[in-house]
Amino acid sequence: MRPRYSDLFEALCDPDPERADRAFDAILFDRADALPELAEVYRTSKRNARLRYLAIQLMGFTEDPRAVAMVLPALDDPHPLVRAEACRSLEDLAAEEHRDLLEARLADMDALVRKAAAEALENIPK
Repeated sequence: MRPRYSDLFEALCDPDPERADRAFDAILFDRADALPELAEVYRTSKRNARLRYLAIQLMGFTEDPRAVAMVLPALDDPHPLVRAEACRSLEDLAAEEHRDLLEARLADMDALVRKAAAEALENIPK
């Protein structure tokens, strides 16, 4: 991982909300360029649901079709907030070819995930 992104991902979890917001904005500004690092941080942050959530959210904001394949595993994340964000990110990415996976999330044990999946299905063009 490039040092710039390593530092920014560390700052995302800073207890100082201003520092965390600045890091988020910096990654958001570079979002397409940061895609490989976002995927890596998602894969390697097994114990940090907040960081996984933010990585998936930022992938959704990339508008890069390559992000779709990177977001898909998050539909099965152990944490419901991450699964819900994966639904929203697929909506942001207009991932119509994966409607079936979103439909499967309509049966998720968590109401937040079910709601996010339903909204994504409603808003993704057919």
